Amino acid sequence: MSAMYGHADDDWLVRAHGDIDQWAAVMDVDADDRPIDWNWVRTLDLVHGVGVATVHDCDAGASSDVHDLLRRDLMIRDRLEAILTCCDRVFMTDYDRLIPSYRLPRALAHANRRLNDEINLLRDRGVAEGLWTVAYEHRERVTVPVLQAAEGAPAVDDIQDRTAELVNGRAERRKRAREQRGAGDRLIVAANLEGAIAAGGAAADEGTTAASPIGSDWRDVYLPGRGLDTVMGVDIETTGTDPLRDYIIDVGFEYMNMVTPRPQDAPAGMPYVDSSYQAGDAYGQARLGFGVTRANAWHGNEAIRNLTGIDVKMRSSSQWRLFDEWPQAQRGLLMRLEQQPFVAHNANFEHRFFLHNVAGYAESYRAGHIVIIDTMPMSRRWDEGSAPSEAHPYGDNSLESYAKRQGALPGDSSERHLGLEDAHIMLVAMKHHLTALREAHRGPWGPDGVSGTGGKRAKGRRW
Repeated sequence: MSAMYGHADDDWLVRAHGDIDQWAAVMDVDADDRPIDWNWVRTLDLVHGVGVATVHDCDAGASSDVHDLLRRDLMIRDRLEAILTCCDRVFMTDYDRLIPSYRLPRALAHANRRLNDEINLLRDRGVAEGLWTVAYEHRERVTVPVLQAAEGAPAVDDIQDRTAELVNGRAERRKRAREQRGAGDRLIVAANLEGAIAAGGAAADEGTTAASPIGSDWRDVYLPGRGLDTVMGVDIETTGTDPLRDYIIDVGFEYMNMVTPRPQDAPAGMPYVDSSYQAGDAYGQARLGFGVTRANAWHGNEAIRNLTGIDVKMRSSSQWRLFDEWPQAQRGLLMRLEQQPFVAHNANFEHRFFLHNVAGYAESYRAGHIVIIDTMPMSRRWDEGSAPSEAHPYGDNSLESYAKRQGALPGDSSERHLGLEDAHIMLVAMKHHLTALREAHRGPWGPDGVSGTGGKRAKGRRW
């Protein structure tokens, strides 16, 4: 399938094979608790593709067995993603630094995206040949394609997409593990409290603050501190939600100071697509567009075109370079991410895509050089307008709703789903919100607030 790939600098993909022994030394099992066959990983051709089909196999009417090709590709993808799903956890908890580089997972993700393109084209071929139809169904955490065999055609049970089964199964296992850990922690706390209860039945320490109405949440680590000032807002648009299968096609970023004035000599940046957007306190705006593989363009992506206006069918020409094959663009973005805290709405989305696309990002994050702030938990915890409802059990915390409540987006406008524009309304909303919280002595200035910039930063092992 190399004919449908982008034009990669192959050297880093070749060098990634040299990292396998380091990973094999510390990573024994995959996300489904199966032993990892690292010798199988060594056989993968990361340069020319890990799938079994050729470019001609994806054409309707080809003489090859499309059913068998699709079955084998799906098996490879399931096996590869089970390994990739564990890599970030293993890398971040490698306190002895036995694995110095995240290059191998990036290379495997690079190959997996192109394998996913191949799978989509093989499905398209089956539809074109009248072997099956494809419908999309939402199953708990993911949406998957479901094949229905045409009348008189072979059954398709062995080529159904297993993503929902795998992803939901892994999530349930993680949930059970958290519950077990939580039960153990509560037993320890209860045992410790037995000696801390006063004779009258009251706790010895009555100085604790009331709990938040929504309780503690893992996203709280992304909240800003009271000393935050200069930040870079980032928003990315992608061909889907999975960094192991989807491509970054648009990146927008800009800077804003939360306390001090906008630098007078700051660059004006580029205009927004909507003339009603005013830069205000923002500066250093930039918009970067990227391409997709020819296979991805051939398959098309109507959902993303309707959402963002970006038609991937027009993004496979030489003028559109792929982000995961453009080292200079990756280095430029990483340099900016390291210089000050970066802000995103639902920041784990950007973080996961950067891990699997940006050379050096995982290493820099692990070393503590990157600080991430998320406006979603700001909305969730500190915005009274984000009230839980039947439609939104945890509150309406979308970027569009948050921006409207904070006066960053008119009520009759909509989120543009373009990187620069969404980064802008996010930062404007964040500044309005922090200003109001400061005046009310809430948020970072409340009893649960923290000093400094706040945000999430890898601290490494504490000896």
